[in-house]
Amino acid sequence: MSQDNVSALDIARSLPGVIRRLPAITRGLYYYSLKDQNRELTLGTLIESNAGSVGNRPAILFEDRSITWSELNGWANRIARYLQDRGLAKGDAIALFLENRPELLAVVAGAAKLGVACAMLNTSQKGKVLEHSINLIEPKMVVVGEELTEAFDGIKTGIKTDHPQPFQFLADTNTLNAFGDSPAGYANMASEVSTFNSDEPVLSDPPTMGDTAIYLFTSGTTGLPKAAPGSHRKFIKAYGGFGLMSLAMKPEDVLYCTLPLYHGTALLVCWGSVLAGGSAIALRRKFSASAFWDDVRRYHATTFGYVGELCRYLLNQPPSEQDRNHSLTKMIGNGLRPSIWKEFKERFGIETVAELYASSEGNIGFSNFFNMDNTVGFSTAPYKLVKFHDGTRDPIRDDKGFMKEVAKGQPGLLIGEITEKWSFEGYTQQDATEKSILRNAFKKGDAWFNTGDVLKEIGCGHLQFVDRMGDTFRWKGENVSTTEVENIIDGSGLVEEAIVYGVEIPGTNGKAGMVTLVPQSNGRAFDANKLFKYLRDNLPAYAVPVFVRVTQAIEKTGTFKYRKVDIQKAGYSLGDSSDNIYAWLPRTDGYTLLTPELVSEIDGGNVSF
Repeated sequence: MSQDNVSALDIARSLPGVIRRLPAITRGLYYYSLKDQNRELTLGTLIESNAGSVGNRPAILFEDRSITWSELNGWANRIARYLQDRGLAKGDAIALFLENRPELLAVVAGAAKLGVACAMLNTSQKGKVLEHSINLIEPKMVVVGEELTEAFDGIKTGIKTDHPQPFQFLADTNTLNAFGDSPAGYANMASEVSTFNSDEPVLSDPPTMGDTAIYLFTSGTTGLPKAAPGSHRKFIKAYGGFGLMSLAMKPEDVLYCTLPLYHGTALLVCWGSVLAGGSAIALRRKFSASAFWDDVRRYHATTFGYVGELCRYLLNQPPSEQDRNHSLTKMIGNGLRPSIWKEFKERFGIETVAELYASSEGNIGFSNFFNMDNTVGFSTAPYKLVKFHDGTRDPIRDDKGFMKEVAKGQPGLLIGEITEKWSFEGYTQQDATEKSILRNAFKKGDAWFNTGDVLKEIGCGHLQFVDRMGDTFRWKGENVSTTEVENIIDGSGLVEEAIVYGVEIPGTNGKAGMVTLVPQSNGRAFDANKLFKYLRDNLPAYAVPVFVRVTQAIEKTGTFKYRKVDIQKAGYSLGDSSDNIYAWLPRTDGYTLLTPELVSEIDGGNVSF
């Protein structure tokens, strides 16, 4: 199959593999297609079911710990009873600020048993951004891991809550049998939970499939993060669509997950797939390219969750005779570039790439069901690829106000039709939800979700990802909101105006952040590293601009809009400009002034960002 084409013959060649998965596909289709929002089928009932059918098999592997499905279910029940005793009930929310470890999944599971939703806080957030994210939800409690108490203590006084014990502490240890000492102002959650029994909680109003299970935070186009509610149905769809239909997971499977569990790919896709097979999820706090294959062998992993950047990091490791000395045959995730797809499969002996396309808040997803190369697969949801204005998320409308589809094979803005079956759960902020809806797109009264992403069709209904448009770009596996970064820079007191965008660097995935700014005209020389320190204190590392262009003026249009496309095209090139351009180079703690020689090194792919 060519890189940019899927043919009927390719589909036919994949059919033997599809036929082998037919029993799992049939089951998966059933769960994926469920529509009854009032059905008592939830994340909690899935865990209870696995405890009954494969109770003695491992559910979570972490460092030297192995937790069975029965143990996880009992742990979740104790957490549910604790939350219930503290006055929480269906419809309430708590926020989780924990790194990848078993406690995080146990709390999500326990809360799910009650119908209490968990807001999955980004562990890289700090300062104003973290405070904003928590207050969007106004949770009854915030569960904070010992590993993150310092970051949380910095914003603790600004959190809105009306609960008498709002701050819950979990020591950075095996809290099933060691509780640690909680700091002042925190309840020792593990110690308190241990006093409750492990029977299923008694509920007068149990949660249903349509109730909110989680909140995931997304960097949209309006500045600070937005909170997207995810119903239990999203877990059920991942359970059926990914765990059964795409991967055919079984109890003996182990999925190795280094992706952060505050991401939908890790929590919904990876854990949802594990739930479907009664399999085990092996967790690592943070991805390490050098430790990856040792972990895979240690846990006897058969599957792993990925984003494209992770795969590139693994390929960049020196080839070894151990490259195929492992049990991995499957992978699931998104962002694997066509340029490394075949090389990755062949070097590491991967048979199944379950590439997918989805978003935390969106109503549309694609899955590489037929295991084709270089595609996000196909979707059964109604969608269109439409013409759009360059550099924006805005579709082009004709004289009658309607949108136009692109020609087959041409890049287009992906939009998903909003229907009763393909509902758009949106955000906690109604204005943010409305901004993502395109109305009267092809006829009066219709409504479509604007993904903000550009894809193209490559045959037989299969799409290939092209780019992320508008005011959001992707770097280090994270979505970065340009407006959010601009707002933080504006608060530094060091600049008069600033515009943030993404630029491509050879040999990397996604786009690196860059800011073009005009410094404060106070007669002092601009201090790039003073700005760097401020940004590191107020932004996650992945959102700190890699490049800074310092200029005397930023060109605008006649209507005072920035010429963002032109600025973006210039990137970090020095050209004939008198601008100073700085770069945050790998393994440095500040900005370095670019020289022609250094730019050549970067352009040659010799600087490993």
